[in-house]
Amino acid sequence: MWSISPFGEAKVGIPYGILHGLDKYLVFVVCLIANILIFPLMFFFLEKMNRSLLRIPIYQKSAFYIARKAKKGSSEKINKYGFWGLLFVVMLPVPGTGVYIGTIVSYIFRIEKSKAFLANTIGIIISSIIVWATTVLTVNGV
Repeated sequence: MWSISPFGEAKVGIPYGILHGLDKYLVFVVCLIANILIFPLMFFFLEKMNRSLLRIPIYQKSAFYIARKAKKGSSEKINKYGFWGLLFVVMLPVPGTGVYIGTIVSYIFRIEKSKAFLANTIGIIISSIIVWATTVLTVNGV
């Protein structure tokens, strides 16, 4: 569940699963797949439901706040590096990056959906590998 949450994604789901004694390989695969599935679901939401929900003042205020934060934190990278900038934003395993921000940025900057999906997926894979390897090494005392 942490891996589909905007508050953690795989950055929290992987360590949580491993630290709770689940199989480290199964945790990696499940968290990775869950994280990858966020992009199509989130993009669908942004394309189909966002416009309607923007009529609700509290949603509009929250959506604009998140959009400003996403744009501010990534616009330089996206404008300068395009696909690679988006991939970089998603792959960093730090708070405020990941597939949710990557999807929002893809939507805001009108990046072609197939390229955005590829950049997000590669970024998620790299981020998940970094988090998984760090967690496994830490649990093993390295």
